[in-house]
Amino acid sequence: MKALLYIPIVLSLIVLAAHFLRAGNLLVVLAALGLVALLPLRRPWVARLVQVVLVIGALEWTRTLATLAIRRSEEGEPFLRMALILGAVTAVTLVSGLLFETPALRGRYRSGSKPPQPVEPAPDL
Repeated sequence: MKALLYIPIVLSLIVLAAHFLRAGNLLVVLAALGLVALLPLRRPWVARLVQVVLVIGALEWTRTLATLAIRRSEEGEPFLRMALILGAVTAVTLVSGLLFETPALRGRYRSGSKPPQPVEPAPDL
């Protein structure tokens, strides 16, 4: 069941890589695809790094949405469908970053808070 949590994460990173490939930024493409390769590592820093990249990716999608909506609006072209699609991509990317906060992925990456220590009972007086 944990494997299903990775589907939106991997898809978000791949779509983000495709976005930057279209822009010609090969370094960012390789970085995004490299993060997919890092996901099997059970290290807290992997979870945080991917999470931060996905949040930044959601911000990039928001910027792209705004830029294209303004351009299309100025040119008199329809933009509602494009805005809905990019809005959905933004939401999925953001939710993908939040998936690292689920108990299943927190446990996998040992990024949760330390379990509470048992409290010893007070001695009887």
